[in-house]
Amino acid sequence: MDVNSHAEELASDLGVDKEEVKADLQNLLEYSVPIDEAKQSVRRKHGGGGGSTPTPDAVDVGEITTDHDGVTVTVRVLTQGTRTIRYQGDDLTIREGEIADETGVTSYTAWQDFGFEPGDSLTIGNAGVREWEGEPELNLNDSTTVAIADEAVAVDREVGGDRSLVDIAAGDRGRNVEVRVLEVDEKTISGRDGETEILEGVLGDETAKLPFTDWQPRSEIEVGADLRIEDVYVREFRGVPSINLTEFSTVTPLPDPVEVAEDAPRLSVADAVGSGGMFDVEVVGNVLEVRDGSGLIERCPECGRVVQNGQCRSHGDVDGEDDLRVKAILDDGTDTVTVVLDDELTAEVYGGGLDDALAAAKDAMDKAVVADDIADSLVGRAYRVRGNLSVDDYGATLDAVEFELADDDPAAHARAALAEVGE
Repeated sequence: MDVNSHAEELASDLGVDKEEVKADLQNLLEYSVPIDEAKQSVRRKHGGGGGSTPTPDAVDVGEITTDHDGVTVTVRVLTQGTRTIRYQGDDLTIREGEIADETGVTSYTAWQDFGFEPGDSLTIGNAGVREWEGEPELNLNDSTTVAIADEAVAVDREVGGDRSLVDIAAGDRGRNVEVRVLEVDEKTISGRDGETEILEGVLGDETAKLPFTDWQPRSEIEVGADLRIEDVYVREFRGVPSINLTEFSTVTPLPDPVEVAEDAPRLSVADAVGSGGMFDVEVVGNVLEVRDGSGLIERCPECGRVVQNGQCRSHGDVDGEDDLRVKAILDDGTDTVTVVLDDELTAEVYGGGLDDALAAAKDAMDKAVVADDIADSLVGRAYRVRGNLSVDDYGATLDAVEFELADDDPAAHARAALAEVGE
């Protein structure tokens, strides 16, 4: 983005110093304010009002790119969510969701309430364009016009936010789910306004399970409750989609119980990794290697991170606390994933707890003996692993909640999965 050209244009229109305008723009952009909204804010600051930007030519949604400064589109509103964000110390209420025409779909953020709802057909004039999660997104600000379209816009897409958990993805806004509360914990966190009470836990339906956070703790959310939850947004947390309830979310008890899937979906490692992250998934494969950092380890007493040579990357010099862990490479013939076992699962595969491991290390005068014993029992054998999968720039990691010897051939399962994909 060429801030200089925008600053020069504004400075010329407003008759003020370019460097001052540029500094104002850069300050706003650092807070991820869309460029059109930032320019309007600078105009207002210097007494230039809303400006008189002409309405851009109309384009199809499928033609929109981040090269556009502004567009006019005729679309149908698919979803709308509402939440509050903090900007320069003020709380702003925004509306966000998806709109579409017959050529494509795009997300939007409205910085004021234009009064439209899902299902409405609209002509939106002079909407700004920015990049959001790698894709263009429309920004509706005080320079944008919104009017009911002359004709209804037909789209081959679902209108409304109702989704099953398996179809929920990070970045979704304005979603509605019907779920059972499987786990819930009350927590106190240090938020932007000091200590904040929240609820965290797990929701389930017949398709999947996902974590959630309720930022306005509700009494209806308790273990075993069957609920319809409307207007949630979804962000990525530890590599998987996480449902977030805000002050605008509504929670309604359901008259009938929600069926919850007992089994996790079993996927090939390649398909699981290709999903980008899953909260509850099962894979089967052979352990190829037990990695460094397995067996007896030390953790920071403050944050729980693994300590290396008495050093925590967050707290510096610490007296580490002993713990058990396994990091194993699992391969099913389609791809590999790093499987991480906590202290309880590690004790099961090791055949003894922390005291046993410490005693063995003392006898051998070498902590590595614990990892060596674990490797001897795991490497080359096939295991069924269930857990939460995260995928990032460093690879794929499956935090195991179940780890058992497999009763089937992972290579055969992988071949079957690949054959199914190829059909």
